Amino acid sequence: MNTSDIMNLALEMSGLDKLPDDSEIYVQGDNIKKVLFSIDVNDADIMLAKNLGYDAVINHHPLASVTKAYNVFKDNVNLMVNAGVPEEAAKNAVHEKFEAAKISSQSQNYDKVVSVARLLNMPLMNIHQPLDEIGRSIMQNTVDNALKRNPNSTLKDITDALYTIPEFKRARTNIRILLGSGDTPAGRVYVSHGAYTNGGYDIANACFESGINTVIYIHISYADYKKLKSESKGNLIVTGHIASDCVGINPFIEKLRQHKIEVTGINGII
Repeated sequence: MNTSDIMNLALEMSGLDKLPDDSEIYVQGDNIKKVLFSIDVNDADIMLAKNLGYDAVINHHPLASVTKAYNVFKDNVNLMVNAGVPEEAAKNAVHEKFEAAKISSQSQNYDKVVSVARLLNMPLMNIHQPLDEIGRSIMQNTVDNALKRNPNSTLKDITDALYTIPEFKRARTNIRILLGSGDTPAGRVYVSHGAYTNGGYDIANACFESGINTVIYIHISYADYKKLKSESKGNLIVTGHIASDCVGINPFIEKLRQHKIEVTGINGII
């Protein structure tokens, strides 16, 4: 396989029909048989891959694509609408954080790691939204199946269901109920994961005001959590960033191995 084949495989698995702005091939590579896979690669890792004879490095989080990755945040609108949030409310919820991400993208040293890969002629790519979409689907399906088995599921029932996913069992972080308690009825549950980054206060609030009882994030800032807590409009579960990313990354790694590619995971691949 080459780097384009690998990217197309990720798109196929995620159901996306085009390459999102947070994913990119930086240094092309062919005849790839041995891959170093990372969540947050650095320049030393690129040198390590070269010295150990890897054919390519795949990173999860955006590298140079960070200059345009904020565009993916708008995908939250469709995800929210599909969950029952009115379109106008979804657009309003996305607007401020999208603008903040757009402005902050100017501050990034986008070429730091990529320049090292170019210098060493080490094939390098990052795959973000496609793998997050795989993970989001797994998490949402797990929750939906739990609710089908028991429409009166509590928040503890939901966290128990999520713990059937191997990555959460292995993680050093715990799934935490931040708003609500274990015996609180879960009601309608929405997994907000992917679409670049977490939705913070605005997306959770829009969900609560649209009749969604429980929002699941992979992480949240303390300020956004405090604001949601002060208003007490709904329940919030946080699953942990790295473990949640791996829910989508690991099925992709397994697919690469089925294509006879040797994969070594570092920097958070659990």
